[in-house]
Amino acid sequence: MKLVEFFPDDAPCSYLEDKIHTFRYFYIEECSAHFYKGLLERGWRRFGEYFFVPVCRSCDACKTIRQKTGEFLPTRNHKRVLKNNQDIRVILQKPSLSDEKLVLYDKYHRHMESKKQWKYQKVSEQYYYDTFVAGSLNFGYEINYFLDERLLGVGYLDILPDAMSAIYFFYDPDVEKRSFGIFNILTQLYIAKQKNISYFYPGYWIDGHKSLGYKSRFKPFEILCNTPDIFDAIIYKNYRSVDD
Repeated sequence: MKLVEFFPDDAPCSYLEDKIHTFRYFYIEECSAHFYKGLLERGWRRFGEYFFVPVCRSCDACKTIRQKTGEFLPTRNHKRVLKNNQDIRVILQKPSLSDEKLVLYDKYHRHMESKKQWKYQKVSEQYYYDTFVAGSLNFGYEINYFLDERLLGVGYLDILPDAMSAIYFFYDPDVEKRSFGIFNILTQLYIAKQKNISYFYPGYWIDGHKSLGYKSRFKPFEILCNTPDIFDAIIYKNYRSVDD
Protein backbone atom coordinates (compact mmCIF):
# COMPACT_ATOMS: atom_id res chain seq x y z
CA MET A 1 0.00 0.00 0.00
CA LYS A 2 1.44 3.38 -1.08
CA LEU A 3 0.19 6.52 0.71
CA VAL A 4 0.87 10.18 -0.12
CA GLU A 5 -0.57 12.99 2.05
CA PHE A 6 -1.31 16.47 0.69
CA PHE A 7 -3.40 19.58 1.39
CA PRO A 8 -4.99 21.36 -1.61
CA ASP A 9 -5.39 25.13 -1.50
CA ASP A 10 -8.37 26.46 0.41
CA ALA A 11 -11.43 27.14 -1.77
CA PRO A 12 -14.99 28.50 -1.46
CA CYS A 13 -17.26 25.95 0.20
CA SER A 14 -19.55 24.03 -2.14
CA TYR A 15 -22.36 23.91 0.44
CA LEU A 16 -22.28 27.06 2.57
CA GLU A 17 -22.03 30.60 1.26
CA ASP A 18 -19.27 32.86 2.58
CA LYS A 19 -17.37 29.85 3.94
CA ILE A 20 -13.95 28.51 2.94
CA HIS A 21 -13.24 24.80 2.99
CA THR A 22 -9.96 23.05 3.78
CA PHE A 23 -9.40 19.35 3.09
CA ARG A 24 -6.76 16.86 4.09
CA TYR A 25 -6.10 14.23 1.42
CA PHE A 26 -4.47 10.84 1.18
CA TYR A 27 -3.68 9.35 -2.22
CA ILE A 28 -3.55 5.60 -1.58
CA GLU A 29 -2.65 2.91 -4.08
CA GLU A 30 -3.97 -0.57 -3.22
CA CYS A 31 -5.67 0.59 -0.02
CA SER A 32 -6.57 -2.32 2.23
CA ALA A 33 -10.18 -2.72 3.35
CA HIS A 34 -9.01 -2.73 6.98
CA PHE A 35 -7.18 0.61 6.70
CA TYR A 36 -10.05 2.14 4.74
CA LYS A 37 -12.57 1.08 7.40
CA GLY A 38 -10.45 2.85 10.00
CA LEU A 39 -10.45 6.04 7.93
CA LEU A 40 -14.21 5.80 7.39
CA GLU A 41 -14.87 5.53 11.13
CA ARG A 42 -12.80 8.67 11.62
CA GLY A 43 -14.76 10.78 9.13
CA TRP A 44 -12.87 10.19 5.88
CA ARG A 45 -14.52 9.67 2.49
CA ARG A 46 -13.32 8.18 -0.81
CA PHE A 47 -13.41 9.10 -4.49
CA GLY A 48 -11.29 6.83 -6.65
CA GLU A 49 -7.88 6.45 -5.03
CA TYR A 50 -8.25 9.70 -3.10
CA PHE A 51 -9.38 9.76 0.54
CA PHE A 52 -10.30 13.06 2.17
CA VAL A 53 -11.63 14.69 5.32
CA PRO A 54 -12.62 18.34 5.99
CA VAL A 55 -10.31 20.20 8.38
CA CYS A 56 -11.88 23.65 8.03
CA ARG A 57 -10.49 26.13 10.55
CA SER A 58 -13.57 28.33 10.97
CA CYS A 59 -16.46 25.88 10.50
CA ASP A 60 -17.51 22.39 11.61
CA ALA A 61 -20.96 22.23 9.99
CA CYS A 62 -20.19 19.04 8.01
CA LYS A 63 -20.84 16.08 10.30
CA THR A 64 -19.97 12.44 9.81
CA ILE A 65 -23.01 10.31 10.59
CA ARG A 66 -23.70 6.61 10.35
CA GLN A 67 -26.97 4.70 10.43
CA LYS A 68 -27.34 1.71 12.76
CA THR A 69 -28.63 -0.70 10.15
CA GLY A 70 -29.80 -3.43 12.53
CA GLU A 71 -32.15 -1.01 14.29
CA PHE A 72 -33.41 0.85 11.22
CA LEU A 73 -37.13 0.66 10.49
CA PRO A 74 -38.63 2.39 7.43
CA THR A 75 -41.08 5.22 8.05
CA ARG A 76 -44.47 5.53 6.35
CA ASN A 77 -42.87 7.79 3.73
CA HIS A 78 -40.05 5.28 3.15
CA LYS A 79 -42.61 2.52 2.58
CA ARG A 80 -44.42 4.74 0.08
CA VAL A 81 -41.16 5.32 -1.82
CA LEU A 82 -40.46 1.58 -1.87
CA LYS A 83 -43.97 0.85 -3.18
CA ASN A 84 -43.66 3.49 -5.90
CA ASN A 85 -40.42 1.90 -7.11
CA GLN A 86 -41.30 -1.78 -6.92
CA ASP A 87 -41.15 -1.92 -10.74
CA ILE A 88 -37.45 -0.94 -10.69
CA ARG A 89 -34.86 -3.62 -11.42
CA VAL A 90 -31.82 -3.34 -9.13
CA ILE A 91 -28.42 -4.76 -10.14
CA LEU A 92 -25.37 -4.76 -7.83
CA GLN A 93 -22.07 -5.15 -9.68
CA LYS A 94 -18.47 -3.95 -9.84
CA PRO A 95 -17.99 -0.32 -11.03
CA SER A 96 -17.74 0.23 -14.76
CA LEU A 97 -17.67 3.01 -17.35
CA SER A 98 -20.15 3.29 -20.23
CA ASP A 99 -21.50 5.94 -22.59
CA GLU A 100 -24.95 5.42 -21.08
CA LYS A 101 -23.67 6.38 -17.62
CA LEU A 102 -21.77 9.40 -18.93
CA VAL A 103 -24.91 10.72 -20.65
CA LEU A 104 -27.02 10.16 -17.52
CA TYR A 105 -24.39 11.80 -15.27
CA ASP A 106 -24.27 14.84 -17.55
CA LYS A 107 -28.08 15.10 -17.69
CA TYR A 108 -28.32 14.93 -13.90
CA HIS A 109 -25.75 17.67 -13.38
CA ARG A 110 -27.34 19.97 -15.95
CA HIS A 111 -30.58 19.57 -14.01
CA MET A 112 -28.88 20.30 -10.68
CA GLU A 113 -27.29 23.41 -12.16
CA SER A 114 -30.75 24.94 -12.61
CA LYS A 115 -32.40 23.34 -9.57
CA LYS A 116 -29.72 23.90 -6.90
CA GLN A 117 -27.23 26.19 -8.65
CA TRP A 118 -24.51 23.54 -8.78
CA LYS A 119 -21.53 24.55 -10.89
CA TYR A 120 -21.82 22.53 -14.11
CA GLN A 121 -18.78 20.94 -15.69
CA LYS A 122 -19.04 18.41 -18.50
CA VAL A 123 -17.63 15.09 -17.38
CA SER A 124 -14.90 13.32 -19.34
CA GLU A 125 -14.34 9.56 -19.54
CA GLN A 126 -11.08 9.94 -17.62
CA TYR A 127 -12.66 11.98 -14.82
CA TYR A 128 -15.51 9.48 -14.46
CA TYR A 129 -13.12 6.54 -14.38
CA ASP A 130 -10.77 8.18 -11.86
CA THR A 131 -13.68 9.16 -9.59
CA PHE A 132 -15.93 6.11 -9.62
CA VAL A 133 -14.08 3.12 -11.08
CA ALA A 134 -10.45 3.48 -10.01
CA GLY A 135 -9.60 2.34 -6.49
CA SER A 136 -12.63 0.07 -6.15
CA LEU A 137 -10.43 -3.00 -5.54
CA ASN A 138 -12.36 -5.69 -3.64
CA PHE A 139 -14.76 -3.33 -1.80
CA GLY A 140 -16.14 -0.90 -4.42
CA TYR A 141 -19.51 -1.58 -6.12
CA GLU A 142 -22.20 0.13 -8.12
CA ILE A 143 -25.97 -0.27 -8.11
CA ASN A 144 -27.74 0.19 -11.44
CA TYR A 145 -31.46 0.99 -11.41
CA PHE A 146 -33.44 0.02 -14.50
CA LEU A 147 -37.02 0.48 -15.64
CA ASP A 148 -37.32 -2.22 -18.29
CA GLU A 149 -34.07 -1.63 -20.22
CA ARG A 150 -33.74 2.08 -19.44
CA LEU A 151 -31.02 3.08 -16.94
CA LEU A 152 -32.56 5.54 -14.46
CA GLY A 153 -29.92 5.79 -11.74
CA VAL A 154 -26.46 4.74 -10.63
CA GLY A 155 -25.28 4.53 -7.02
CA TYR A 156 -21.69 3.93 -5.96
CA LEU A 157 -20.87 2.34 -2.61
CA ASP A 158 -18.16 0.53 -0.70
CA ILE A 159 -18.78 -2.68 1.25
CA LEU A 160 -16.22 -3.19 4.02
CA PRO A 161 -15.98 -5.48 7.06
CA ASP A 162 -19.04 -4.49 9.11
CA ALA A 163 -19.38 -1.11 7.35
CA MET A 164 -20.94 0.22 4.16
CA SER A 165 -20.29 3.65 2.66
CA ALA A 166 -22.41 5.49 0.08
CA ILE A 167 -20.09 7.33 -2.31
CA TYR A 168 -22.28 9.04 -4.91
CA PHE A 169 -25.64 8.75 -6.63
CA PHE A 170 -27.10 10.30 -9.78
CA TYR A 171 -30.37 9.69 -11.58
CA ASP A 172 -32.56 10.71 -14.50
CA PRO A 173 -34.34 13.99 -13.60
CA ASP A 174 -37.34 12.85 -15.68
CA VAL A 175 -38.30 10.49 -12.84
CA GLU A 176 -37.68 12.89 -9.97
CA LYS A 177 -41.16 12.24 -8.52
CA ARG A 178 -40.04 8.70 -7.68
CA SER A 179 -37.81 10.10 -4.86
CA PHE A 180 -34.89 8.14 -6.28
CA GLY A 181 -32.37 9.54 -3.79
CA ILE A 182 -34.41 8.13 -0.90
CA PHE A 183 -34.90 4.86 -2.78
CA ASN A 184 -31.15 4.52 -3.30
CA ILE A 185 -30.45 4.95 0.44
CA LEU A 186 -33.19 2.46 1.34
CA THR A 187 -31.76 -0.04 -1.15
CA GLN A 188 -28.29 0.26 0.34
CA LEU A 189 -29.63 -0.08 3.89
CA TYR A 190 -31.45 -3.24 2.78
CA ILE A 191 -28.21 -4.65 1.33
CA ALA A 192 -26.39 -3.80 4.58
CA LYS A 193 -29.07 -5.62 6.59
CA GLN A 194 -28.82 -8.65 4.30
CA LYS A 195 -25.07 -8.78 4.87
CA ASN A 196 -25.38 -8.20 8.65
CA ILE A 197 -23.37 -4.97 8.39
CA SER A 198 -23.71 -2.84 11.53
CA TYR A 199 -23.11 0.66 10.13
CA PHE A 200 -24.05 2.53 6.98
CA TYR A 201 -22.20 5.80 6.27
CA PRO A 202 -24.29 8.06 3.99
CA GLY A 203 -21.70 10.84 3.67
CA TYR A 204 -21.41 14.25 5.28
CA TRP A 205 -24.52 15.77 6.82
CA ILE A 206 -25.38 19.42 7.49
CA ASP A 207 -28.49 19.84 9.62
CA GLY A 208 -31.28 21.50 7.61
CA HIS A 209 -29.21 21.82 4.43
CA LYS A 210 -31.15 21.61 1.13
CA SER A 211 -28.79 19.00 -0.32
CA LEU A 212 -27.40 17.18 2.72
CA GLY A 213 -30.07 17.53 5.41
CA TYR A 214 -32.17 14.55 4.28
CA LYS A 215 -29.58 12.04 5.55
CA SER A 216 -30.84 12.33 9.13
CA ARG A 217 -34.29 11.00 8.13
CA PHE A 218 -32.98 7.44 8.48
CA LYS A 219 -32.95 6.68 12.19
CA PRO A 220 -31.37 5.73 14.46
CA PHE A 221 -28.01 7.22 13.61
CA GLU A 222 -24.83 8.33 15.31
CA ILE A 223 -22.81 11.55 14.94
CA LEU A 224 -19.04 11.72 15.08
CA CYS A 225 -18.51 14.41 17.70
CA ASN A 226 -14.87 15.34 17.05
CA THR A 227 -11.98 14.67 14.68
CA PRO A 228 -10.18 11.63 16.08
CA ASP A 229 -6.62 10.92 15.01
CA ILE A 230 -6.20 8.07 12.53
CA PHE A 231 -4.39 6.14 15.26
CA ASP A 232 -7.16 6.61 17.87
CA ALA A 233 -8.07 3.02 18.70
CA ILE A 234 -11.20 3.61 20.83
CA ILE A 235 -13.38 5.03 18.08
CA TYR A 236 -16.80 4.22 19.57
CA LYS A 237 -16.30 6.83 22.30
CA ASN A 238 -16.25 9.54 19.62
CA TYR A 239 -19.83 8.91 18.47
CA ARG A 240 -23.08 10.22 19.94
CA SER A 241 -26.33 8.31 19.30
CA VAL A 242 -29.42 10.06 17.88
CA ASP A 243 -32.52 7.89 18.19
CA ASP A 244 -35.41 10.31 17.59
